Amino acid sequence: MADPGATLLDRLAGIVGGAHLLTADADVEPFVSDWRGRYRGAARAVVKPGSTDEVAAVARTCAGFGVPIVPQGGNTGLCGGATPHASADEIVLSLARMTRVRSLDAANATITVEAGLPLAAVHAAAAAAGLYFPLSLASEGSCTIGGNLSTNAGGTAVLRYGNARELTLGIEAVLADGSVYSGLRGLRKDNTGYDLKQLFIGAEGTLGVVTAAVLKLFPLPRTRVTALAAVATVDAGIALLARLRATLSDRLVGFELMSAFALALSRKHHPGAVDPLPGHPWYALVQADDSAAGAPLAALLETALAEAIEADAATDAVLAQSGEQAAHIWALRENISEAQRREGPNIKHDISLPVSVIPTFLGESGAALGAAFPGARLVVFGHLGDGNLHYNLSAPEGITAESFVDNAERANRIVHDLVARHGGSFSAEHGVGQLKRDDLVRYKSPVELKLMRAVKAALDPAGLMNPGKVL
Repeated sequence: MADPGATLLDRLAGIVGGAHLLTADADVEPFVSDWRGRYRGAARAVVKPGSTDEVAAVARTCAGFGVPIVPQGGNTGLCGGATPHASADEIVLSLARMTRVRSLDAANATITVEAGLPLAAVHAAAAAAGLYFPLSLASEGSCTIGGNLSTNAGGTAVLRYGNARELTLGIEAVLADGSVYSGLRGLRKDNTGYDLKQLFIGAEGTLGVVTAAVLKLFPLPRTRVTALAAVATVDAGIALLARLRATLSDRLVGFELMSAFALALSRKHHPGAVDPLPGHPWYALVQADDSAAGAPLAALLETALAEAIEADAATDAVLAQSGEQAAHIWALRENISEAQRREGPNIKHDISLPVSVIPTFLGESGAALGAAFPGARLVVFGHLGDGNLHYNLSAPEGITAESFVDNAERANRIVHDLVARHGGSFSAEHGVGQLKRDDLVRYKSPVELKLMRAVKAALDPAGLMNPGKVL
């Protein structure tokens, strides 16, 4: 029986072991700042449980002391959702030790993994069984499944496979009182009332701590084709997307839009990067996969691109002739975010819109931002196939990046008001965290907010799970 007079840290050390309770400043430091460096907090301690039972015991102990918990995976989030506040009254609960593959059911095409397992490790485990987990992000070597689910991650293959929500069949989660929701069922049909797992996907740890999940697997692609196409306008890019979908159907996995300036920035900060189609205003990165070995994908895509060029839906195109060339083309896209970070602070927007209205939005927002911030440079890239754009502003030449970001609130209003007017979302895949709480109140209806707050109150009445995030 635990000593009733023991301190919180004594009890936590008793649960996870002293080596897994971090209190020294140098040990805690990596866990209290976000990836972008925008948020910095403090914590009483970082606790690193090694099992769901230990997570549950930590939650019960913290509830008994009235101490809030900030769940954290790979700490690669972009909205401050996994960063503690500066008050130093919270515990950071790191899932870094919970990295087991609990099971892989090849016949059922599912894998059950713990929340701290890096996304790349899920890919490797699936591939070892001749199967494929399609969630793909630039941070996949360090982001974790728990974080992916907590933010409902999207990535580059949503066009074909959907986002994290669509890829998840079951969830295990620890609630604020330490009770465990055990929903690790690999069923594609389960019509028995509320789909409770969906509450935790996209909730950013505000309703509980995701500790494990059952994920869908797919046949391993055996034929892969990557192409880069130049397009004169975004309208042309949308026409190209329609043509490729008609030709390739669900073999079209990804369709990424990138502005010339976004690619120039990527190359600037990654010397030696390729430049296969210089001199065009917009580019589309196309990925097509087939699970059949020897499928004639390359010929199909090459023909479709040639026909698109004849129809003015594209101006030029190049197909990767090897896996190495494909990796170089993808690196151009995946290095844009890191290049922006190296360039200096910038004003970021993670938005989604119906694909059909994106050209209109870009015209209106570009004019409004140009009038408000003369000379500001737009960095536009993202997943055109599913309507998700990363629509960012870099400082004009001659103005420091640090001073330019003081305009973030004004820029956000321009962009997000236009997004709302066109039926879009101010957060497509990065979540809400601390960064976008005011936007949630501004753009969600009173009924939506009421329902969200009711769910939060029901599952976390004391407000101990990741307080101050989302709501």
